[in-house]
Amino acid sequence: MRTRFSHLPVPVLTPVALAVLAWPVALLAQTPEAAAAPASDDATYRVVVTGAGTGSGQPLTVVTDPRQARQPIPAQDGADILKTIPGFSVIRKGGTDGDPVLRGMAGSRLNVLLDGEQILGGCGGRMDPPTAYVFPDAYDRLTVLKGPQTVIHGPGNVAGTVLFERDRGDRPTRPELTGNASATVGAFGRRDILGDLQYATPDFYLRGTGNYTTSGNYKNGDGNTVHSAYERWSGRMALGLTPDDNTLYELHYARSDGEAAYADRMMDGSRFDRESIGLRFEKRNISPRLRKLEANVYRNYIDHVMDNYSMRALKPGAKPALSNPDRDTVGGRVAATLQLTPATRLVTGLDAQSNQHTLRTGTDYQSRPRIDNAEYRQLGVFGEVRHEWDDTQRLIGGLRVDHWKADDERSTPGLATAGASRSETLPSGFVRWERDIDQGQGTVYAGLGHVQRFPDFWETVGGNRFSETGNSAFHTRPEKTTQLDVGASWKGERLSASVSAFYNRINDYILIRSTPAPAQVRNIDASSHGLEAALSYALAPQWTLDASLAHVRGKNRTDGTALAQQPPLEGKLGLNWNNGTWSAGALWRLAARQDRVDIGKGNIAGQDIGPTPGFATLSLNGSYRLHKRVRVIAGVDNVFDKTYAEHLSRAGAGIPGYVQTSRVHEPGRTWWLKTTVALD
Repeated sequence: MRTRFSHLPVPVLTPVALAVLAWPVALLAQTPEAAAAPASDDATYRVVVTGAGTGSGQPLTVVTDPRQARQPIPAQDGADILKTIPGFSVIRKGGTDGDPVLRGMAGSRLNVLLDGEQILGGCGGRMDPPTAYVFPDAYDRLTVLKGPQTVIHGPGNVAGTVLFERDRGDRPTRPELTGNASATVGAFGRRDILGDLQYATPDFYLRGTGNYTTSGNYKNGDGNTVHSAYERWSGRMALGLTPDDNTLYELHYARSDGEAAYADRMMDGSRFDRESIGLRFEKRNISPRLRKLEANVYRNYIDHVMDNYSMRALKPGAKPALSNPDRDTVGGRVAATLQLTPATRLVTGLDAQSNQHTLRTGTDYQSRPRIDNAEYRQLGVFGEVRHEWDDTQRLIGGLRVDHWKADDERSTPGLATAGASRSETLPSGFVRWERDIDQGQGTVYAGLGHVQRFPDFWETVGGNRFSETGNSAFHTRPEKTTQLDVGASWKGERLSASVSAFYNRINDYILIRSTPAPAQVRNIDASSHGLEAALSYALAPQWTLDASLAHVRGKNRTDGTALAQQPPLEGKLGLNWNNGTWSAGALWRLAARQDRVDIGKGNIAGQDIGPTPGFATLSLNGSYRLHKRVRVIAGVDNVFDKTYAEHLSRAGAGIPGYVQTSRVHEPGRTWWLKTTVALD
């Protein structure tokens, strides 16, 4: 692997190593009295997340702290952390930058926002989905809203909405310095470091966040090396003005870059240069009727380079090849929260975005002009209301309308849609009933949602795929999804549990066919249904049992076949012990055989390869609290060193020096160690 970022500071991990050496000594030296001592105040804090949790207590909503260590090895990008939540899978292509899948839906069917901003990758082959630009430890909160059950976070949330967010914190009464840091080391050269520091006064705050992560090629359970190395860094600065308790102005600037080797294709990503700037305004408690006014504008620019020579050896007879796409996205949102009556609250506003995609190729690309190939513009208006019917029941509903316009700016000779434009006005909406039961300990709900999704860049222009009637997919019809969601959640002193089920019908589902050539995009009718269930049970004051189950089944109603790229039935069982100072845990993950496939068909991120056998893996972890603010956590994943591949995996490519496999294999036995420090 190249070391283009070798000039960046690498953490000195001597304290971590000392902690590892001290751990078994301290454990052996612990007296019986100390072992039996009551747990400290934070004994219930889940040091390592092995179970899935049961959500936030709100229907179809999962809220979690992305900084908590998780198994498998602590996440290094957004897809890594999402796969720990029931219902999520990841289309794997190597060590990083997998494409997240929720309830069998991938790509633009899953709306991903970073601090309220939409970031769209530059690669036509999905090297960089939005989650590729996320380092989870740099965020304070991760929220997942499942299903088409909200309209206030942008268009197209067929599967759901994912929000990676940073808290602004309360306005302090006097100057204060807060922050946190973490460092991770692991097998196969894994190294992470993060620092997050904020200085705040009653009048302003300044927050800086930086991280660096790298890994070498990992090995599968058979000891074969997988082309999977990566290296990336990112930094963000935010200046906030807080003239009073109810007012905020924030300006932020972020920059990141990286490189990644892929086991599934003939090129690697040698640059993922991202630049972001944004301005945010919030005003609360303006009047008894107008509770909040918020606005933000942003620009995200992605400059991406992929090539076949900088991170791998050229195949005999092959020539160096390079592609340099970029994408410039400008967007904004304005929303007002209105208290219409004591029981009724309305959030209404508008959002918009415009993104331009260009491309240039050749190893001398820097001297060549960029060529526009597509532009997309969207303007949406929305309103979402919450009405408290009585003390135990509520209705939530919303409507939005989005106007889209797209231009095919390709100039390929003979291309049927070169220079063409199209526009659509698409409605979406939902209504949900919720009822609290058992004196507020539980909630039951039922919701019906409808969303119309405009075809994205990858489905219309990226990949230069054909349609059923010509050599361009630019005029692919929008998807129209209608979905029913039902479920229940309950939280008691010892048991927390949740279950959610869904059924949908999708007209004009956009199906990608990769083989036989030429690749094709077509609209079909489809349906899918599934469920997620999770529970957490306190077996004893220091022992907790976690379990989860996720299942989805899709059907291509047009062809009478299975809907491609659907994950298998998956279950997790976790057992955790925590006395506040020490903790230990085990996670058993089981995936069933998946033989409902439609080979060569799928979505913009991957296509079915064939059936996959089931598998099971075991992971173990333990931690020691060195200090009130310092904890050392260690773990071993894939304890039995199994050789396996996820069903939602890309096919392995023939790369010189590596064993080609039908699917990209997962890492073999992997050890890791993470240290966290709270500075507040």
